Amino acid sequence: MEILETARAFDLPTEPVSFRECRVGHINSTFFLFDGAGRGYVLQKINTHVFRDPEGLMENVFAVTDHIRGVLARTGGDAERGTLRFRKTADGRLFFTDPEGRAWRLYDMIDGAYSMESADPATFMHVGTAFGRFQRQLADFDASSLRETIPFFHDTVRRFGTFRKSLGADPAGRAASVGAEIDFAMAHEGICSYVTSRLDAGLIPSRVTHNDTKLNNILMDEKTRMPLCVIDLDTIMPGSVLYDFGDAIRFGASSAAEDETDLSKVFFRHDMFESFTRGFLRALGGELCSEELASLPMGALVITFETGLRFLTDHIDGDVYFRTSYPGQNLDRARNQFRLVADLESRMPLFLDTVEKIAKE
Repeated sequence: MEILETARAFDLPTEPVSFRECRVGHINSTFFLFDGAGRGYVLQKINTHVFRDPEGLMENVFAVTDHIRGVLARTGGDAERGTLRFRKTADGRLFFTDPEGRAWRLYDMIDGAYSMESADPATFMHVGTAFGRFQRQLADFDASSLRETIPFFHDTVRRFGTFRKSLGADPAGRAASVGAEIDFAMAHEGICSYVTSRLDAGLIPSRVTHNDTKLNNILMDEKTRMPLCVIDLDTIMPGSVLYDFGDAIRFGASSAAEDETDLSKVFFRHDMFESFTRGFLRALGGELCSEELASLPMGALVITFETGLRFLTDHIDGDVYFRTSYPGQNLDRARNQFRLVADLESRMPLFLDTVEKIAKE
């Protein structure tokens, strides 16, 4: 089906007349559409192999963005640029199913905005502000009403169980060559339950979590260079704030690219950690409980280990999940993440003290 024809299935104030494909992103297929006056929309084909419940996914997205828009309207924020505006279809559905059974959704493009792939400490503080503000805007949203778009996504205990199964099956015959990495993973099994056990015991609350808090999921204003809104909302689910804090630090505070093979270059930058934490906690305005505050660095440790474990599991499985551009890339990624885990472990008192200091500011 033609892209412009698909767009006509949605209830739009103006009709798009041109489009171009966006080459960034690994999950959904994305197209930028424009009307005759240059007004833009974003049309996406939802990857239903990853997101098997598009109905539940879009219910989440509409509910969360509508809630944030209401918060912005009440507090004097920019309700048009402070969150994404998704469009229903002409017959009132949350997404469009084409004759081939593919699921499509559409939202307004936010003009004068950009995203980043890297940041300095000052900018990373603004990223922290954006994700902290996102959490605060949704603090009174009932997280239990959300559907799990990827069940058990950050259940690190289950991830470790999957790793053990892959290790036992060894489908690509690679386990014997990664003994050191396997030993590292086995030695860290004990941290897998850190977050889930606290959620189950009620020591930390279940909150609305984004679950993909990379800095490139923030839109920044081209004029002010300040954050506008959080995007890429497909993995919004119930979870812990430790997941979102941890993933943001894992991705944004690392000193090197995810597949850097010179591990002497791989460590957590304390200046980036401090900057993000300051922006994050200031935006939250005291919303977190004492157990959450004290556990933030452990959130970074658990999520970094979980990510490394997933890379190692995929290497053992024969690179069937993560896209790779050269042989052994998933193993390089796993070693990289495990190096970050070891670095954070060795300097944990510093990072704990940093959170405590900022929380008192």
